[in-house]
Formats: sequence, structure tokens, C-alpha cells
Amino acid sequence: MTRRRIAGRGQREETGEEARARFIEVGDKPRQGSDAAGRSKRLAPGLYIVSTPIGNARDITLRALDVLGQADLVACEDTRVTTKLLAIHGLGAPLTAYHDHNARKVRPGLLKRLAGGAAIALVSDAGTPLVSDPGYRLVAEAAAAGIAVFAVPGAAAPIAALTVAGLPTDRALFAGFLPPRSAARLTALAELAETPATLVFFEAPRRLAAALDDMTQALGDRPAAVARELTKRFEETRRGTLAGLAAHYHAEGPPKGEVVVVIGPPEKRAVTPQAIDDLLADALASQSVRDAAAAVAAATGAPRRTVYARALELARDR
Repeated sequence: MTRRRIAGRGQREETGEEARARFIEVGDKPRQGSDAAGRSKRLAPGLYIVSTPIGNARDITLRALDVLGQADLVACEDTRVTTKLLAIHGLGAPLTAYHDHNARKVRPGLLKRLAGGAAIALVSDAGTPLVSDPGYRLVAEAAAAGIAVFAVPGAAAPIAALTVAGLPTDRALFAGFLPPRSAARLTALAELAETPATLVFFEAPRRLAAALDDMTQALGDRPAAVARELTKRFEETRRGTLAGLAAHYHAEGPPKGEVVVVIGPPEKRAVTPQAIDDLLADALASQSVRDAAAAVAAATGAPRRTVYARALELARDR
């Protein structure tokens, strides 16, 4: 552990952790580092997709601070939100608004600057850009033009909620916001009902109870979790079943803050040997034995070795 002497504090030495805390102590001393002078000298030209905190301002990476301090321009959803974040860390990068309502107008100018060798950082109001936020067209067009695009990863609400939900994490699907009206929401949920993965949604607090009712109806009473105010002072994760969570929020009313709903995958159903044979017959009509067996094993949850052996037998009999 790195130590250094602290002036005026006798012989006690400062740990590396204490030194870092002095630089990024939120709401007290701003981070000392890059300023406007020479901002782009150490940053390669290109588009930087920079994750920012989803609540706690300390959840920003050192690399993100370096990029934001050195970028020629920071494109952000709301300049007021980003100005506040930069001020906490003693940064003063030039900002421009880039959001759903002005993207078509602003994007050509950003691409022109990128083509001219600028380093531009793209941020959202919170979390990782492009995750239910504008930006993918800018990334696509920049990449198509041969402009380098760099990921500067960090906080993301769907991943944060998934890690605390206590549900399977080996396979997960983030589905963003569901439609606000019940009929459309039920249709969207029906399309996801058989997805063999944990489902992750954003939801508006005022619609949460009704959405949980529809989730119960469309998906069954699966284990689930509602995470709100992640990384903030009143962070809460409530776990239970969809029906139980729906009853809670009907009784208690809409929760405060940002909400993420995490729902466990469907239970694997027992598959008969005949059903496996039928699926293999269809798959073998267009795939190799190996690929057909892998596809059927993944779809049914049956042991891959057993399915592969049966696929060999069916292939020999054809």
C-alpha cells in the first residue's frame, strides 16, 4: 500500500486510499487535474461513450474524469445536469446538448468535428449512454465514416439491479420501458414470456403496480425484484413474487425515485422424448448434426450429450 506523509499531522502517513479520497471527495474538494488548457493533447481523436453515475456522484471512473477533462467537446442530454457533475470534479469542458429532440439537427455538426480530428465525449444524464438513451445513430454513423469509437464503461442501472436482485445472472435480457397502456404492455410481455433469461425493465413509479399486475398475468407469478433509487441515499431492493410485489405497491402507492424491475426466467418444462425427436427432425432438415443438437438442447434444457446421441441416430435413419 502506497503511503505518503501528511503535512502538519506529525508522523502519521497517508494511505493511497486517503490520497484518492482527497481528490474526489464529493461536495467538498473538487478533483484536481485537467483543465481547459491543452484539453485534447493527450486524448486520441474519436467518439468516447462515457458512463456517468446513476445516483452517487462518486460512482465515476478515473478514466471517465480524464476523458471528460480532456475532450474537445462533451455532448450531453441536459447541459445543466452535466455541468453540475463536472463542477463536482473541478472540470469545465465545453458542452453541447444532444438529445432525442435535436439529434437530427446536431448530429451532422458532431460528425464533421469528429471527421476533423476532434475528441468528443457522449454522456447521458445518468448511467451508460445508449441504454434507453439517445446516441446509437451517432455511434453508427461515426463508425461507418471510419471514426474511432471508444467505450468508457461505468455505472448502468440494469446491471446494478441485476446484481442485487438475487435472480439468475447467467443469461439476462434488458427490455427497456414497456408500453404505458395495459393492452400493448400485455402484448409486449407475451412476446417475452418464453425467453429463457432473467428479464430487466425500466418502469415509471406511477405505473409500477399496474405493470406488475400485467407481468403476473402474462408471465406467471415468477420470482422478481423491484430496485429503486440505486446508489442513492434511499436505495431499496424489494424481493418477492410478481403478485406479491403488485399487492405491496397497490397498498403502499407508487414508490419514489427511479425503478428497475427484474424478473426471473420461466421454469424449465419437462420435455418428452417424442418432442425432442420432433424438434431434431425439423432442425436436421437444415442444420448439421452438431448444430441441430446444440439448438435443441438449448431450447429444451435437455443434456447436450443425450440430444447429440439421439441426433446421430436420427441422422443415420434418414
